[in-house]
Amino acid sequence: MKLTEKLAALGLAESARPEAPAAGTAAVPAPAGGAPATVRDPAAAAAPEGAARPAPGSDTGRSLSARTSTPVAAPAEASGGDALTQLKDTAAAALFERLGARLHDPSLSEEKLHALVRTELNHVVEEQDVPLTTEQRQRLLGDVQDDVLGHGPLQRLLDDPTVTEIMVNGPDKVYVEQAGKLLRSEARFSSEEHLRRIIERIVFRVGRRIDESSPLVDARLADGSRVNAIIPPLAFSGSSLTIRKFSRDPFTVHDLIRFGSLTPEMSELLQACVQARLNIIVSGGTGTGKTTLLNVLSSFIPETERIITIEDAVELQLQQEHVVRLESRPANVEGKGEVVIRDLVRNSLRMRPDRIVVGEVRGGETLDMLQAMNTGHDGSLSTVHANSPRDAISRLETLVLMAGMDLPLRAVREQISAAVDLVVQLTRLKDGSRRVTAVTEVQGMEGQTVTLQDAFVFDYAAGVDSDGRFLGRPVATGVRPRFTDRFAELGIALSPAVFGAVGTGGRR
Repeated sequence: MKLTEKLAALGLAESARPEAPAAGTAAVPAPAGGAPATVRDPAAAAAPEGAARPAPGSDTGRSLSARTSTPVAAPAEASGGDALTQLKDTAAAALFERLGARLHDPSLSEEKLHALVRTELNHVVEEQDVPLTTEQRQRLLGDVQDDVLGHGPLQRLLDDPTVTEIMVNGPDKVYVEQAGKLLRSEARFSSEEHLRRIIERIVFRVGRRIDESSPLVDARLADGSRVNAIIPPLAFSGSSLTIRKFSRDPFTVHDLIRFGSLTPEMSELLQACVQARLNIIVSGGTGTGKTTLLNVLSSFIPETERIITIEDAVELQLQQEHVVRLESRPANVEGKGEVVIRDLVRNSLRMRPDRIVVGEVRGGETLDMLQAMNTGHDGSLSTVHANSPRDAISRLETLVLMAGMDLPLRAVREQISAAVDLVVQLTRLKDGSRRVTAVTEVQGMEGQTVTLQDAFVFDYAAGVDSDGRFLGRPVATGVRPRFTDRFAELGIALSPAVFGAVGTGGRR
């Protein structure tokens, strides 16, 4: 049977009206001219027919991980969807055949290449001689163009500013993060081969390769977004892709206050701490906003200072003029040429830095970072994966021991307590919001223990509203940190309201 006859048999030409989103889905805005992508709420999709669903944004009493791990029914195919997919694959193959090497011609600008593809694609679709509605034609042209020049089914999600992260668990399992919550998207790949082709294109554009001999890639896209891809045999259930999108306009401290992540009093204290050259560790789990807060704290560094930033993949967007950005490098296909964070931290000490900002410490470079903080490079900043200020100290101890030096535990703790002045804890709450839940001073050693003192803690006792949103905010403990004595020496004044009533407590 010819393709035209298949389309007619499936009624594709008559299906002019767009399908309404299934229950539990929400339209995701798409670029002009493109059809909206649809996102499915796993909790709503899993609800039985006729069951009462919670109000939008309401909490079901389960954790975010519990809500997002609910099995989701696969979205139903639109009538004629298989035929339209076949037509799209045919058109894409014909387009590749017509253009060939011109798709990779470096002399063609992006604008000229897109115009060329649009022109040739129109010819290809006309040659297929298949009756399509205006909507189907626009969708077909957009999908094929995304496949040939962009990121296929993911392109609309990448173009959507409300989507912050994209997670592909397989050809038909695409999840996104929106407003702090994980939702299942209606975007899908036609096959495992289609997904693999898009992954290969992504890593090829950043000068990397992915195959069975090198089945894992962690890289940065041209726009700064972080991408991680893993394929079989390491990915047992099929290829997996994760993209953490990069914000073109970095958040400011005013944005974080508006979001409720910070309070004005807390931001005033943190700004004073950066200007007073305190060494600060930002602690938090994955996706809590550590890099965002680190970027905001770095914005408080005076313009007159030389800043060296060191990252696995460049994400920080410092606006000061005197900034040197360093990025680690993986080994080549022969296993040579690797430059790790520790190498860059050591090298940065020879670059006359006023401040060293390390995107994240996760290994032996922690020891070099602490030594730098203790030897005249005060005012340095970094992040660490931990769930509380106390856990952050323990994590730093473990990372120092990974340096391979046989140091007594007490010596490690003394090094940490002498180097780190402040731990800022970030938490992603059950309602999806990201909040600073503690600002904690590192006071020193008592016996074998590093002593900590809370200056701000999050008020969980305030409870949640009817939509499950936390009503609490970070509040001052009333304890004035010891390091504020430095502020007066430097002429830094804090408003009396920052710490509230002076008192004792919060020590642990």
